[in-house]
Amino acid sequence: MRRELRTVALALVGLLLLLAPLGTPPALAQDGGAGKVDEKHSDYYYPEPELVESYGPRAETLPEANRGLRVGFVTGMTNAQLSKPVRPGVAIFAKGDEAQKLIVVALEEGYIDSLYRARAFFAMMTAIARTLPIFEQHGVEEWFTFFDLAKMLGFELITFTDGKDFAYQVVLE
Repeated sequence: MRRELRTVALALVGLLLLLAPLGTPPALAQDGGAGKVDEKHSDYYYPEPELVESYGPRAETLPEANRGLRVGFVTGMTNAQLSKPVRPGVAIFAKGDEAQKLIVVALEEGYIDSLYRARAFFAMMTAIARTLPIFEQHGVEEWFTFFDLAKMLGFELITFTDGKDFAYQVVLE
């Protein structure tokens, strides 16, 4: 399992390193949202989310998923990013008592700073996750998404932010 997670981390880091600043985003509509989900980290690591969505994962949390596994996953992704000669476009970390909250913060101005770019970012991460052996072995590579992978690892909330004005959250039910 650890080897598979290392493969996941390296594949996702490859995606992150390919993404480049995308310019000025269009103005966001005020979509409202499901309310503030993570009061402890909002306004410290990111602004209050403009939109909070729920995702009902198709996957179940793995029995071996725990704080150490989630921290190891994030640490592996971070180390892989930092080992490259290219400056990372995002910082990825886990927060919460059990490291159950995945936070992705853009490190560049104009880098994935709209709802649509955040969704596109996660769609690209899904494309890479679908090539992983763990999905292929279970015949779910056409159905599971990055959010399903996060659920398998035991994450409950994913927040993406531009690190300035924009934040978007996905609650994994």
